[in-house]
Amino acid sequence: MLETITRFQIQLLANMKYAVIMAGGIGTRFWPVSRKEHPKQFLDIFGDGTLIQNTIARLQGLVPPERCLVVTHDRYVEKTKKQLPAVPEANILAEPISRNTAPCIAYAATTLAKRDPDATMAVLPADHVIGNVARFHDTLDVAFGAAQERDALVTIGIDPTYPATGYGYIQYDGSGADPPALEAYPVRTFAEKPDQSTAERFIDAGDFLWNSGMFIWRADTILDQIETHLPDAHEAFAPVRAADGAADSETLTEAFRESPRISIDYGVMEQADTVRVVPGTFDWNDVGDWRAVYDLSEKDEHGNVIEGEVIMQDSSRCYVQTEDRLVVLVGIHDKVVVDTGDAVLVCNRESAQQVKQVVEYLHAHQFEEYV
Repeated sequence: MLETITRFQIQLLANMKYAVIMAGGIGTRFWPVSRKEHPKQFLDIFGDGTLIQNTIARLQGLVPPERCLVVTHDRYVEKTKKQLPAVPEANILAEPISRNTAPCIAYAATTLAKRDPDATMAVLPADHVIGNVARFHDTLDVAFGAAQERDALVTIGIDPTYPATGYGYIQYDGSGADPPALEAYPVRTFAEKPDQSTAERFIDAGDFLWNSGMFIWRADTILDQIETHLPDAHEAFAPVRAADGAADSETLTEAFRESPRISIDYGVMEQADTVRVVPGTFDWNDVGDWRAVYDLSEKDEHGNVIEGEVIMQDSSRCYVQTEDRLVVLVGIHDKVVVDTGDAVLVCNRESAQQVKQVVEYLHAHQFEEYV
């Protein structure tokens, strides 16, 4: 009898599992390839499918496409449908206004809670690269189970392999095991992207993980937590919750407009006292900029990554991508060069995060045709 109940409980949890893919960003650090009309998540960066396609594909065997929701800006709805034909159209949720991750998650959680009061949702960015998919599934399974505890908010942390300054960190009450055991641990604190010396101190401490930006919780739990910690967002989405079925575009637009522009990290996770983290030991990269692409790509004998017609002379450790023109580098080292025909990016590989500031400059000075 006990075995029968256990199998029933396992099947019940499996049926409650959903995935919410956040795919509304523009990917400004991937300029000039990533543009407003064709952002990073729709790019085939590594020649094995686009980032958003791979995000859905790696969930198979754990969450089927019919239980995957994609939240994207309304300008990307048709593009998303074409790239993800297995995902039902009703599961592609259009954001009328980009307002960061808290309103995005409030929208998705409201939608899921209406469809399935027992829904448990894994919130995943659309632009991660993940290896060891079986281990990723094991990690998500543990997180789904932990999310059934009362008021539990679960995140996935990545066991750090070096003192990275480009990631936020999570300090947790771990067991001291290396690698840490696959279970949910209480979170002590969140830390912003550190400088080099602080990152090294985090690594030496042994109880810090990289913040992956992946979250798992029951839909009703996150809605309750938003009500507690982000009451303005909760109030803004009240008409959406009250709507019979899907809210109309005017109601939804007003909800996003009235909701604060804030991330779920700042708005809820750093305020709540029921946060747990499951350490992940799978290969993970958030592909945040061109340096990440260089790190993940196969290199030649001189440490160069070349895409397109490129001649390298006395040059090493560069990432070079060109679409239509010959690009020649002479005596150049540790650089990123990206040529899209109408724009050329040249930067130090270690400065790739600053490309976002270029896009901000283009917006500020009315160079919209290049954004």
